[in-house]
Amino acid sequence: MRFLIDAQLPPLLGQWLVDQGHAAQHVADIGLAGAEDQVIWMRAVADGAALLTKDQDFVAIRQSAASGSAVCWLRIGNVTNPALLGWFALVLPGILSAIEQGETIIEVR
Repeated sequence: MRFLIDAQLPPLLGQWLVDQGHAAQHVADIGLAGAEDQVIWMRAVADGAALLTKDQDFVAIRQSAASGSAVCWLRIGNVTNPALLGWFALVLPGILSAIEQGETIIEVR
């Protein structure tokens, strides 16, 4: 699976996903750390990447788009990187399943 990771999430998540066998890039790694949401969205669509974000604005963008990438809205508060990675390891199988089933907005709590 291919992922684009939004700025509110740590770049470490991208490396963790790569270590798990996925293609992943953090917006900071591709020069989009301060980019407008629409620019990030277009990059995810162009790359065929599911967008991992904590930003509800991407949910609205996806809802108004006729097609495009899946948005995984991660509803976790501010936590340490180890806590985030531990939580994400638990929810990743559900995210992958939802994407494979064609869900376009995946709210993860």
